[in-house]
Amino acid sequence: MSEPPVLLLHGFGTSFASTWVGNGWTALLEDAGREVIAVDLLGHGTAPKPHEPDAYRGLEEHVLAALPEEPVDAIGFSYGARTLLVLASRHPARFNRLVVAGVGARLMAPDDWRTEAVVEAVRSGQAEHPQLAYFARLPEADDADREALAAFLERPDRGPLTPELLGAVDVPVLVVLGERDDAGPAEPLVDALPDAGLVVLPGVDHFATPKDFGFIDAALGFIDALPF
Repeated sequence: MSEPPVLLLHGFGTSFASTWVGNGWTALLEDAGREVIAVDLLGHGTAPKPHEPDAYRGLEEHVLAALPEEPVDAIGFSYGARTLLVLASRHPARFNRLVVAGVGARLMAPDDWRTEAVVEAVRSGQAEHPQLAYFARLPEADDADREALAAFLERPDRGPLTPELLGAVDVPVLVVLGERDDAGPAEPLVDALPDAGLVVLPGVDHFATPKDFGFIDAALGFIDALPF
């Protein structure tokens, strides 16, 4: 019996190519004999880029449409991880194992000032705070669209993930969080999931996570896809 395909889902403001191809994930999975499912979130990469926030309602269905009928393994970072958790709560039979990185307790908290500040940074391209400056620069990528990314952040169904939703994710989940990632702490998310483990990456912040070897080793090991 062959191993399942692997869905890779990037975070906000990036793309499949920049996150997974550029950091070597696809080559490692192919060396391990695994089929990779490439998906860009709506508003990102090669996906459509509408400028109206309402167009992003239910954006998870865009990802679901790219999946085969048989269960897949899936690895998501940041907003890609959030998207995987929503999908797995609604369609658990479509997934085998999940790795969610760059997420923690903030997934379960109401939006705060940071959301508004990030939207303004994305839309204007200007920010003084170093973290916000990162978001202000994201739309400068060749495949990015500033208005589409701002609309993505303002979509109407962007609320927190509830304990009820997370409790419906009945597949094995590995949560990976950098020690310096302010998306945490990870424990409330791990505790809300029925079958979850945790790997903490020493000294790693949010933005360095996709290229961190600790994340790569933990994720590929969890889905039995180490190429050596």
